[in-house]
Amino acid sequence: MIRSLKKRAHELAETTSQIKILNGEPFSTGELPTFREKIESVGHFPLKPTAIEIFQVNVGYMCNQVCKHCHVDAGPDRKEIMTRQTMQQCLDVIRQGDVHTLDLTGGAPEMNPDFRWFVAQAKAAGVEEIIVRSNLTILRANKKYYDMPPFFAEHGVHVVSSLPYYKAGKTDSQRGDGVFDASVKALQELNATGYGKPGTGLELDLVYNPTGAFLPPDQTSLENEFKTNLERDFGIAFNRLFTITNIPVSRFLEYLIASDNYEDYMHKLVNAFNPAAVKGVMCRNTISIGWDGYMYDCDFNQMLDMKVDRKAGGQHISEFNFDLLNQRDILVSQHCFGCTAGAGSSCQGTVV
Repeated sequence: MIRSLKKRAHELAETTSQIKILNGEPFSTGELPTFREKIESVGHFPLKPTAIEIFQVNVGYMCNQVCKHCHVDAGPDRKEIMTRQTMQQCLDVIRQGDVHTLDLTGGAPEMNPDFRWFVAQAKAAGVEEIIVRSNLTILRANKKYYDMPPFFAEHGVHVVSSLPYYKAGKTDSQRGDGVFDASVKALQELNATGYGKPGTGLELDLVYNPTGAFLPPDQTSLENEFKTNLERDFGIAFNRLFTITNIPVSRFLEYLIASDNYEDYMHKLVNAFNPAAVKGVMCRNTISIGWDGYMYDCDFNQMLDMKVDRKAGGQHISEFNFDLLNQRDILVSQHCFGCTAGAGSSCQGTVV
């Protein structure tokens, strides 16, 4: 996948700086500094973990959608799927330490044939919070997924769902024709199961990604806007809205280069660098596990094949060492500016 991405993007790239970022190398676009230089200037290099509290596990790249902004390059033709053996290795590690959250992502994580088993086993193991990052449409894609809302409720799963906008136009332009209508139906079914409703304890959060080469607006204001419009037009309720900055990797990087927005976007990210956001970046308390069991500081590094520092005792889940991983240097590159721009960005929304 990485090799094919580089080949496609190299065909689009016209400058040395564009080509270098595809290889994960430091680069200079005009007068822009490197991310290392920026965090070094504010006393945060090398970037170090606080403690590993969250396991973000990518259970496979297979997805029923092909979204324009997808940093995983997921789609129906992807065959990379986590095995039950690797899932068991993750569970064994979780039982050893203070990991309180299992964050399941994909692709569409529900498409992994062992998804239900993994969730049930994690619940039985006493994991405090299980998050599933659902694209919503998978819940309506096939009859075998129709039971997902009650399954989620039974196991107390925290559902985090991507919805680019509260109207069809922007949503379908980013994620495909008919996605908005299918997402509305899925959200209504989740509401009917108790998700997003006061007093149920069933959390339903939405995720907003910008549809173009710009930074997300204020999270609180946009959340109020989403809540007002979704309730009025569709009777939909949810708990929180997370705004996430698009990171310049994979399909979004290809879009930036093809639309000649790459250098302008990087200038936006660098100019919006917020030193206060560095303290809250998700790589400091999270380990990302790839479908094949290899470990990364975050899922964006995963897409660039930047495995954790070799000094951390090993790079595969079978070599997991809490003490060494908690002392490792976190690997950074230019895409990291996306997590420190403005109010910052993480899988839990803004960090400042």
